[in-house]
Amino acid sequence: MEYLQFVGTQYLVTMGWAIVGAVSMGIGLGIALKVFTWMTPGIDEMEELKKGNIGVAIVLAAVVLAMALVVAVTVLPECSN
Repeated sequence: MEYLQFVGTQYLVTMGWAIVGAVSMGIGLGIALKVFTWMTPGIDEMEELKKGNIGVAIVLAAVVLAMALVVAVTVLPECSN
């Protein structure tokens, strides 16, 4: 019985971190893309993506991956075993 309670608790903690990570990623990605767009005033990234500009797609993918790494490191619970 104690094992089932432990597994259930761990499941809830994991789901909680997943929700925190998803919300953090959504907010952080929105902010990061706005800041990136603000830093590149002469380029409309979304219009360039519609035209099929691979260079802009690679740069935006790098921004998304960098933001994902930042959020993952921030949200990751420390292992204190």
